[in-house]
Amino acid sequence: MKKDIHPEYHTDTAVTCACGNKFTTGSTLKAIRVELCGNCHPFYTGKQKFVDTARRVEKFQERTVKKAAIAAGRKGKKVKKEAAAKKKAAAKTEKKTAKKADKTKA
Repeated sequence: MKKDIHPEYHTDTAVTCACGNKFTTGSTLKAIRVELCGNCHPFYTGKQKFVDTARRVEKFQERTVKKAAIAAGRKGKKVKKEAAAKKKAAAKTEKKTAKKADKTKA
């Protein structure tokens, strides 16, 4: 085995969470900072919590609100199909009346 190639292992590494919880563990680092731990993670606490360090959740919620507003202003496919069917039926009846008018003239 080569000497001096392995990292130094610290048995008393201090781990600090964003919620304020601190505990020790073993690691090659002297200090570790984490965003979530067992005390504040939603899976362990049973409470929904957004961990949004880069403002991603807020951006997503803003986009969904914008899309909902745009969708409310749009007409649905069903309304569009009904309008097209009415237009087609009106054109068909107009064509029939035009044919009848041509027959009566002739």
